Amino acid sequence: MTVLHLLGSSRASLPRYAPSTFRATLKKPFALRRSFSSYLVTPTELNEALKKNPPTKISTDPRVIPLCASWFLPNDPEKRTGIQVFRELRIPKARFFDLDRVIDRHSPYPHMLPSPKEFAAAMSELGIRRDDTVVVYDSRELGIFSAPRVGWTLKVFGHPSVHILNNFRLWVDQGLPTEHGEVYTVECGPYPIPEMDVEKVASFETVREAALDHNKEGSEGVQVLDARSAGRFSGKDPEPRPGLSSGHMPGAINIPFDAVLDPQTKAFLPKEQLKKVFEEKGVDPSRPIISSCGTGVTACVLETAMEEAGIGAPEKRKVYDGSWTEWAQRVKPSDSLIRKVES
Repeated sequence: MTVLHLLGSSRASLPRYAPSTFRATLKKPFALRRSFSSYLVTPTELNEALKKNPPTKISTDPRVIPLCASWFLPNDPEKRTGIQVFRELRIPKARFFDLDRVIDRHSPYPHMLPSPKEFAAAMSELGIRRDDTVVVYDSRELGIFSAPRVGWTLKVFGHPSVHILNNFRLWVDQGLPTEHGEVYTVECGPYPIPEMDVEKVASFETVREAALDHNKEGSEGVQVLDARSAGRFSGKDPEPRPGLSSGHMPGAINIPFDAVLDPQTKAFLPKEQLKKVFEEKGVDPSRPIISSCGTGVTACVLETAMEEAGIGAPEKRKVYDGSWTEWAQRVKPSDSLIRKVES
């Protein structure tokens, strides 16, 4: 195996493995791993799991890997970055998943899902094995924000055991172990190229059809949930990306992502409160649901909240990968598919 620095290495430096190595990895049965009671994991649960299944270099048993997914909007007033806060404070032995790097580099839209091959390369570089349990977490500064996107990405590519920490701010407040400084090295290994679960992903064409069919008799009645702020949804506030029109899709339901979070801790609300949020917004759990936002990041906060609350069948829920950034650039003015609230 080759040891690479967790940060600063490029995909070009990844080790090459013979096809037989990949076949052996795929055929090897997964050992039993520690399971959590739900998709959302409490700080106490993760801390106990890490004591029992630490991500050591020498162990070949399935491990519990903390995966930091900290990310900030490009217009962050303090100009913070995910890697900056990761260096400043993190869960011991955590890895860093760069949302601005593990993407479809050929797409003009930010944060589009990478190809299966690119995803496997990133997981290999992070030293994550297929049989590891991965617990994704956010920054202390923002609370729940971008971790659900990375957790959803891992699920789209079929990682068998992935969870979300609820949340790192509480982890720090509870005095659980942390570390800081430059990042150690990890041992890279082959992660098998997976298949993408396209049923979890809504394309531009799918969302456009839903918008055009809104309120038409005989339509499927797809509900689009928009996680952006009320000002951006109404068209009164600008988008963080210059030149992009704000507004919303016809029939979209605005549920700002922070509506499903505790105002103080920025952790997910309890299940019953989550159910109430969606009920009060008129979301019909029997109909298909597509979650959207600015670039497909906080849409996954709503998707995770619905999973936790049991809103809608998983096979009827999708995330619009391109979200508003793609929508506002691709719809034709003649289609009248960008709506604004009249002042």
